[in-house]
Amino acid sequence: MAWFLGLGIAGVALLALSFVLDGVLEGLLDGLPGVDGVLKGLLSLPVIAGFLSMLGFSGAIVLETTGLGAVGATVAGVPAGVLTGWSAYRFGRALMLDSSGAAPRDADLIGVTGSVVTAIPAGGYGEVLVRLAGQPVKLAAKSPSAVARGAEVWVEQALSQSAVSVRPVER
Repeated sequence: MAWFLGLGIAGVALLALSFVLDGVLEGLLDGLPGVDGVLKGLLSLPVIAGFLSMLGFSGAIVLETTGLGAVGATVAGVPAGVLTGWSAYRFGRALMLDSSGAAPRDADLIGVTGSVVTAIPAGGYGEVLVRLAGQPVKLAAKSPSAVARGAEVWVEQALSQSAVSVRPVER
């Protein structure tokens, strides 16, 4: 049972080490043949760590709870390790290929409301605070009419990435 527990603990330690060193150990596997081709991603440290951990811990559980012996524990642990490694591989690929986090564009500012931080003189620039994608963003703002500090404004046009044209909200 000590061998199986050792494999499980080694897998957890390898996973922690891969988080701490953040990709430094990944370079160790780059020199192996086939890593850049078919095996790319399958020989990553999280996949290997998941396989080792599940092989070790499930093998220890089977060995302790049944009378199958070391061979039976290995036969039960290998498929569990393969399933966990495959799951880690698929989860990692899903995270890497996720494209839903598109950066906000200038056009996303149009129609957003905000408040004036620095008073805007007629035809001049001041500052407004708007929320873009849930985050507060302070921008330079231009308005054809004077707008006092604290007034609520509406973005009409994005002049640049850091400047907008606004008009006061009338209620």
